[in-house]
Amino acid sequence: MLEATLRDRARNLVTASGRSNVPPFMVMDVMAAAARIEAAGGHVIHMEVGQPWAPAPTAAIAAAHAALDGARIDYTSALGIPSLRERIARHYSDTYGCAVDSARIVVTTGSSGAFILAFLAMFEPGDRVAVTVPGYPPYRHILTALGCEPVLIETSSEDRHALTGEALLAAHRKAPLKGVLVGSPANPTGTMMSREALTGLMRAAEGAGIRFISDEIYHGLDYAFPAVTAAELSPHALVINSFSKYFCMTGWRVGWMVVPEALVRPIERLQQNLAISVPTLSQIAAEAAFEGVEEMEAVKHGYQENRRILIEGLPQAGLTRFLPADGAFYLYADVSAFTSDSFEFAKQMLEQAHVAATPGIDFDPLHGHHFIRFSYARSAEDMREAVARIARWLGRRG
Repeated sequence: MLEATLRDRARNLVTASGRSNVPPFMVMDVMAAAARIEAAGGHVIHMEVGQPWAPAPTAAIAAAHAALDGARIDYTSALGIPSLRERIARHYSDTYGCAVDSARIVVTTGSSGAFILAFLAMFEPGDRVAVTVPGYPPYRHILTALGCEPVLIETSSEDRHALTGEALLAAHRKAPLKGVLVGSPANPTGTMMSREALTGLMRAAEGAGIRFISDEIYHGLDYAFPAVTAAELSPHALVINSFSKYFCMTGWRVGWMVVPEALVRPIERLQQNLAISVPTLSQIAAEAAFEGVEEMEAVKHGYQENRRILIEGLPQAGLTRFLPADGAFYLYADVSAFTSDSFEFAKQMLEQAHVAATPGIDFDPLHGHHFIRFSYARSAEDMREAVARIARWLGRRG
């Protein structure tokens, strides 16, 4: 009896917390399933993850090598290496014609670390924060884990799947919102917001006392028109960006925020306690990455070609409807003609055609069962082969 009681107590010691009970990020599960096929000798075309095919800029890699050869790799300031923060501030002047004080720049462990810091600094447990669907799953999962309530606002083709001020205020009237997070270019849709649309949304949010977070990690990967930064439109917005996408530095795990002045010290205190500082080597490489823009523009042109291959090829394969692909490197395709279960569709496409893509249910728990996200961040050869494989596979299904 005593032994059984002790066993029960021991089990309770290792019971997961309620806040850890968030859904998986399905793209990572798809990657694991694809790896198992490859381990068995199969050749998978990877279109499931937003992972650039190209390496980091040559200057970034050289700077990292030099740092390893020449010095210790110590802690840095919690806010980041001062010269990197100054270089990021100059990036806003060079790219957007926008003056940003380097004192408002915070270097983070990728955009993921930025989301955690931003949510902790801006919201209390129980606060309601609006996010759009379809949208990046960790937005709502991180909010949930931190005790906040993600409020899902559906977007529509009428608004090109971008959030409008009217939709935001309608949700706010139902129950007050403390914040809103938007991405442009967006994941998974590739939709971009024009200057007019973003300005209108931000005015609506600020007028209602709703704090505004702008996810700009796909800036630079814009095809329809130049991306607009929220940092230019309001000093009260919190902007998140990363070296992962445009600069092809996913595994380096380094990003940044432009934060309202009043949040600099609170975020610094959080960073000191949660991470001490961002990996020094990654920061050194990131500063040098800005010298590799010419290389990265060549990579971007490759994405544009991949986008063309899919936009022209997928309709011939049978997938005729997809959302705007203004930027980023994703195509969000409607597969409702073939399935009402995007998870099963993605599973069968991986197993039978060896094409890995992410089910829309990952991005939209409301209507994502009719969509699949394809990433076109790989080579043009891979895109052509993927289109051919999908055409053969859908032909057999039909």
